[in-house]
Amino acid sequence: MQLFYSKSLDIESTSYTLPKDESKHVIRVLRKQPGDSIYLTNGKGYLFTAQIYDANPNKCKLSITSYTYQNPRDYNLHLAVAPTKLNDRFEWFLEKATEIGVTEITPLLCDHSERKVIKEERFLKILQSAMKQSLHYHLPILHPLTSFKDFVASTQSNTLIAHCEDDKKSLLKNELSPATDYTILIGPEGDFSITEIQLALEKGITPVSLGNSRLRTETAAIVASHSVAFINE
Repeated sequence: MQLFYSKSLDIESTSYTLPKDESKHVIRVLRKQPGDSIYLTNGKGYLFTAQIYDANPNKCKLSITSYTYQNPRDYNLHLAVAPTKLNDRFEWFLEKATEIGVTEITPLLCDHSERKVIKEERFLKILQSAMKQSLHYHLPILHPLTSFKDFVASTQSNTLIAHCEDDKKSLLKNELSPATDYTILIGPEGDFSITEIQLALEKGITPVSLGNSRLRTETAAIVASHSVAFINE
């Protein structure tokens, strides 16, 4: 099944016109014709079935025929991750975390961050593409780039910070329980600063280890997201 995305769709929608690029793909590449069905999601849990009634490769028009709702997972996972120096590595993380099942993502500006500017619009497109590819109907929430200090000031319960300092900390897997919401902080190349780690501890954030290997930022974020997903299988 090929899935398309439109945030404007809701349960009151009766028709929809695909944008030019998707119209061309549907008509010229997929060879769809009037009467054929395609599927769309609004990223809010709904799957819409639509029927083509005007197979125009520039403005393919659809009639919404039915919809179903997919309940969200029984846990939320918020990953706060420092963007990597090489942008493609962070984009890889966005894609894979969406496939695995992340709920929210906050790019984190830290003391050791080498990348201090992000392209939110491009990141959002990557999340949308990964959602469609993995046939998920809930689009992860992408928050603006946020400083470490501001982020930890508003943390909730079950917030964990993965760092590489030789402090006392338990393995992430030992801190996780099924059907529980978590926020996990992952630092930049060079790790969180001592000041940041101390601030996190003062805020009641739990320090954790992802194992004996020293992981890249994007790898650590994927290990964390998979650990939460695995405990909920």
